[in-house]
Amino acid sequence: MKIEAVESSYARWAPVYDRTFGAVTDVGRRRAVSFINDRKGHVLEVGVGTGLSLPHYGPEVRITGVDFSAEMLAKAQRKVDALELQNRVDLQRMDARELAFENASFDTIAAMHVLSVVPEPEKVMAEIARVLKPGGKVVITNHFAKTTGVMAGLERVAAPMANLIGWHSDFKMDTILQEPSLQIAELRKLPPLGMMTFLVLEKRVN
Repeated sequence: MKIEAVESSYARWAPVYDRTFGAVTDVGRRRAVSFINDRKGHVLEVGVGTGLSLPHYGPEVRITGVDFSAEMLAKAQRKVDALELQNRVDLQRMDARELAFENASFDTIAAMHVLSVVPEPEKVMAEIARVLKPGGKVVITNHFAKTTGVMAGLERVAAPMANLIGWHSDFKMDTILQEPSLQIAELRKLPPLGMMTFLVLEKRVN
């Protein structure tokens, strides 16, 4: 998916995102934030979107949120202002394939329902690994393609519409498991019906 298609798609979705995709992905988002709150520290949220996760972070977590969609970030900023989170939340417009941060900058990185949206997810994962501290965790929630059954067939049918719907229905988990410095620490299916996956990767300490 091209970055222009992502930007166009999310400009369309921004006004209704919280009540549509946001509602569907709420279980995974809350699970991810709960995990992060237990870790504390400085968190990078890649694809912060409209900021649905921001009200749920604990007071001991400092958040940097990035997104390429100006419309999504505008909604997120309104949440930050309304909740008076300016002292803990910094929002920046950024392409996740070229993160403007130093190596080993963050204790935890969250990527919630974004990796099947971004162009070149392998590059995004390489950047995530670069800016994550050794021993840090990448917390991912996402839909990954099924290999068998009715849902697998539906995902293949929907795949050519990626630019229109804004995400890849046939996105494979192996796409994001290619970084040699990252290893799986936790993997579980989430309700409803195991459609979403909760995945934690840990950066090896050399």
